[in-house]
Parts: sequence; C-alpha cells; structure tokens
Amino acid sequence: MRSVSAAVCGRRGKWVVLVVWLLLAAGAGMLGGRLEEVQSNDPASFLPSGAESTVVQEAQRRSAAGNQVPAIVVYEGRPVAEAATDAERFAAVEGVAGRVSSPAPAPGGEAVQVVVPLDGSDYEVLTAAVDRIREITGDRAYVTGPAGQSADTIEVFGSIDATLLAATSAVVILVLLLTYRSPLLWLIPFLAAGVALACSRAGNYLLAEYAGLTVNGQSGGILLVLVFGIATDYALLLVARYREELALHEDRHEAMAAALRRATPAITASAATVAAGLCCLLVAEQNATRGLGPVCAVGVACALAAMLTLLPALLVIFPRGVFWPRVPVYGGAAETGSRLWDRIGRVIARRPRTTWIGTAAVLGGLALTLTAVTVGPLAEADAYRTVPESVRGAQVVDRYFGTGQEGSLVVLAPADEAERVAAAVAADPGVERIGDRGGDGRPDNTGGQPDGTGGRPGDAAVTVDGGVLLRGALKDAPDSPAAYETVERLRQIPGATVGGTAAVNLDGTLASERDLRVVVPLILGVVLVILVLLLRALVAPLLLMATVVLSFAAALGVSGLIFTELFGFAAVDTGVPLLAFVFLVAVGVDYNIFLITRVREEAALRGTREAALVGLSATGGVITSAGVVLAATFAVLGVLPLVVLAELGFVVAFGVLLDTFVVRSVLLTALTLDVGRWMWWPDRRLTRVREGGSGGAVPETAKSTAGRWR
Repeated sequence: MRSVSAAVCGRRGKWVVLVVWLLLAAGAGMLGGRLEEVQSNDPASFLPSGAESTVVQEAQRRSAAGNQVPAIVVYEGRPVAEAATDAERFAAVEGVAGRVSSPAPAPGGEAVQVVVPLDGSDYEVLTAAVDRIREITGDRAYVTGPAGQSADTIEVFGSIDATLLAATSAVVILVLLLTYRSPLLWLIPFLAAGVALACSRAGNYLLAEYAGLTVNGQSGGILLVLVFGIATDYALLLVARYREELALHEDRHEAMAAALRRATPAITASAATVAAGLCCLLVAEQNATRGLGPVCAVGVACALAAMLTLLPALLVIFPRGVFWPRVPVYGGAAETGSRLWDRIGRVIARRPRTTWIGTAAVLGGLALTLTAVTVGPLAEADAYRTVPESVRGAQVVDRYFGTGQEGSLVVLAPADEAERVAAAVAADPGVERIGDRGGDGRPDNTGGQPDGTGGRPGDAAVTVDGGVLLRGALKDAPDSPAAYETVERLRQIPGATVGGTAAVNLDGTLASERDLRVVVPLILGVVLVILVLLLRALVAPLLLMATVVLSFAAALGVSGLIFTELFGFAAVDTGVPLLAFVFLVAVGVDYNIFLITRVREEAALRGTREAALVGLSATGGVITSAGVVLAATFAVLGVLPLVVLAELGFVVAFGVLLDTFVVRSVLLTALTLDVGRWMWWPDRRLTRVREGGSGGAVPETAKSTAGRWR
C-alpha cells in the first residue's frame, strides 16, 4: 500500500497518473457520447425475458405483417372529411406498416379516430413516424395508442441525461462550495467525478454494444446521479484526511501518501459493498432491473478508481493555497473532531440504552406507516408528472369510444388450434373483440375467426413460425385491474399465449413483485457476509443490518404517505421499493462502515465505549457532508417528469438523510455504547479489552486524535 500510494502522488507519479487519465478521458468521452445509441428505451426492454408478453412481442418482431404497433389519431369536434384528408397523408409517412383505416366517427359524431399501423421492429423509426403524424395533425388531433405512448416514453427517457447532468452538476457544485468555502478547491473533486462519469458511460457503452447489457434512459439517469454522488462522497473523505495530514507533513506529497494509506481501506470496503449489492440485481427477472445492477456497478468502480488515483494526483499538483481561505499550515494544530458531534456523543453516553430503544421505537413507528401505503403499478395517466399528448388522447378515446384500445390484446396460438383459441378468447366477458378493424375502419365486433368467419382472414390472423397471431382489444383500459384479470383468465386457455399492452403491464408488475421477494434477501445476505469479513465479528454486522433495514422501512413508509397525501401521486410504483432498498441498504451500510471501522480501530486502544465516542466525533462532520451530497444528487431525480424516478429520488434522498443524522449518529452509537466490547464477538482480542473508567467522557488523548482517520 505504501509503494502504491507513493506512486500515485509522487513527484513524477502524479504527472504519469494525470496523463493516463487524460488519455482515458479523451477515449471515454467519445465512447460515452454514444451510450444513447445503444439504449433500449422501448417498452420491451423493461420486460422479463420469459414472460408471455415478451414471447408474443418476439413473435410479432419476426413477422413483418404482425409486428405492427397501432397509433390512434383521435379528433375531437372535427369533421370526418378533415380526418379523411389527414389519413391519406398518413399513408405516405415512412414507418407505416399497413393500411391506414378509414375515419371512424364515435356515436353522436363528436369525435373521429383513425388507426395508423406503424412498424414496431425499430422504435427509432416508430418515434419518427409518430412525430411526423403529429406534424400533420398539429393541434387538431391527439396521437395516442401503443405507438403514441411508446414514442412519449422514449422521448422522456431520451432527454433524461441532459436534464440530469445540468441539475446534478449545479447541486454538486453548490454543496462543494458550501462545504469547502473555497473558490478553487471544489473544482478538483468535481472534475474528477466528471471523468469518472465519462469512463463509466464508456464502459457501459462497450458492455451494451458487445456483451448485450440492457441500458436504458432510466439506468443511464440513475448512473449519472450515483456516480456524481458517490464520487463526491469519496472525495470528501479523502480531502478531509489530506487536510489533516498537511498539518503533520511539510511535503504535500508525503501528506497525500499518508492520507491515501489510511483512507483507502475504508473507501475500498465501501465501494465493494455498494457494487456487490448492485450486482445482486443480476438475478432479477425484469431486463431493465437486471441491467441496472452492472450499469451502476461499473459506475462505482470508475468512481473508486478516479477518487483514489486521479483526485490525489490533482490535489498534489496544486499547492496548499488551493484550500484558501482555510489553508492548512504545517506544524499547526491538526483539525480535531467536530465539537457538535462531541456534544452529541456525550449526551448519548449518559443513557445509551434509553437512547437506542427510544430511537428504534420512533423508527419502528415510522415504519408502521408502510401498512397505510399504496404500492402498485401506475396507470399510464398517473406515470407522468405532466400530461403528455398520448395520455390526453387516451382520455378522449375513452370518453367517446370506450376503454377498449387497439393493441391491448394480442394472442399467439398454434396454427392447428387457432380457431378454437380464438373462439375461447372471444367468449371471455372482458374481450371486446378478437380480430383487426374491417375495411370501413369500424371495430369488428363479430369475434373475427382465423378462418374468416365474422371477419376478414387477412386482418384477423398473421402466421409466424407455425403459430397464428390474433390481434384484438379488451373492454377495459390496458392499465386497469380489470384488464389484468382478463389477461389472467385468457392465459388459462390451453394453447393461448397472451400479449398486448395489458399483458405487458401485468407481466411488469408480477416481475417487480417477484424480484422484490428474491433480490432483497440476497442483498441482505451478501452485505452481511461482507460486513462479517470486514469486521471479523458477528454481533456488529447483525446490528448494522438491523438498523439499516429499519431505516429503509421508515423511509419508504413516510415517503409513501407523502407521495399520496402531499404530492398527489396515485401510488408508490411497484418498482420503487426494490431499487430504493438496493441503494439505501448498500449506501446505508456504506456510511456505517466508515463509522464502525473507525470505532473498531480505536477499540483496541481505549475500549469500545470510548472508541464509539471518538469514532462519532472523528467521522461526524465528513460523513454528514457526504450524506447531504448523496441525498441532494438523488433528489435531482425529482426534476424529471416520470413519477417513478421522482419517487425513487425522494425515497433515497430521505432515507440517506435519515440514516446519516439518526441511524448512524444516534442509534448505532447508542447501541455500541450499550453493547460495548461484545460488539466484536467472537473476536477474542477485542472482547477481552475492558472498558475504561471514563464514564463516557472522551479523554484528552482521544480528543487530540479524534479528527484523524487511522
């Protein structure tokens, strides 16, 4: 470790490190800029690979005729002739994959709709086609249906990175300026974090292009805030250590080498824990969730590498004056632990058992709010903080034409059983029809059979790989519980593989629920093993995990009530609890690692109880700053129009602050003071160290070293 530290920040080594990172940054900038090219923002990229809706979509893709995604153009208060004129122009739009229907007026003639089948094999072409149709109609009509909804979703995800980069950069700069109160120092960790982000984007581009990794706008946005947040956290820890060492070493290269040697183990353990927790997502069923794990793990690895090599090199390249106006002086008094955290520690030490029981009771009470929280899939109209055109159009369609929607039902059946399957599907009370529109553009309500009875064979069925695709519509909105019940009934029909937009929504919900049941215990087990190996104990890791899980439950419960009662969201999206758990448990343990490893080091010298107070004083200020940074970066997700990302950002931000200010500082410290040396059981070396007689007071020798991370 000593030789590596010296090489990174030596008089010559710092320049070598800088040149290497400049070359990496140049290459990463070019590759990372192409990440959007390999993103999969179409709805299929979020589906579990083995779900029935995925099987149907793959069958549709293999058939040029079957792979049609309908765009519904609905006119309100416009004449049929106007819609007919537009329909002729729609037919010439690139990406139209079938015959555009004739205008179909609603009963009473107050609205007219035209169905435009678009090519669903390439979502870039589909999005361009929807944009062109909207140019043709202007403000005279709404473009909705599966194609309009997909285009709006893709557009939102496509704009995530630019919006988040600007907002996150502003937040990080502001927090660093407030933390360092220096006009120059903030720029060094900010640049290092930016390089880490560029490298992580490049790495994920390569994995997506050549290893089939699923990357979408959601994972790309989360990657951005995570890398900035966690890289800034590591920078705060290292810069704080470097400042302390500058008071002890005249040569800043020696000071940085010492800071690296002492800070690297804790930072590396932290990064390993976060990355391991993220990699647990690889067992998830949903493609988007499964891909998020390695996407963010690559970001953590890049942040770790940049903060332990590039950041030290940059810091020693600049003189001490970069800390101005608070320039550390060699031979001056080393910065000690925070007086605020000293006082907090003394208060806790008076009645540690009462403190931890009371704190745990409050958190438990907050966690009970989970019983009042609504968790479930968000309907299309509830998924956005603003109302996109496809949602407004769907509301018009529902009002005048009913809730049945083109593309809400697609059934794949064996060719020799297609007639029987179609008849059974048509007989279900939740099915409006099975078969495409007739030549006049009106719905075919006769239960069009694949042999042509009650409908035209060419429209009602498409043959693919020995099977038949039957297109139709459900009576209920495809994002409603009633539609989900219909899909589940239809799946009981022998030989029927049911897809369509309703089945896509249902399969996504079922996969989220399954992933929550499977991934959560796995993450708990993996993180617990890492803590046991790191601390060489059993009691401390179990208590750490218990506090973090309690903190997560409290954060999710309170956030859920805020979403529904204050923000007016319909529910907590089914995907939020799992993602919030991953980040809060990994990051929550992350901060506790910084505290408990320091306590363990001090415990061998002065006993666990005094060590707990020294650790709190030493780490309180820097970890609090790190928690604020990470919470602020995740809170930036709230600027996006997607409710699911706004919810995720709020839960993680609130949970990080709760963990930083309550769990780590009060609950964990009180537990350590109460349990004492048995925190380290079965480590006999530490459990044999008797507690001192200081009665909870920190001796002067402890105060003098409280600011130093050894």
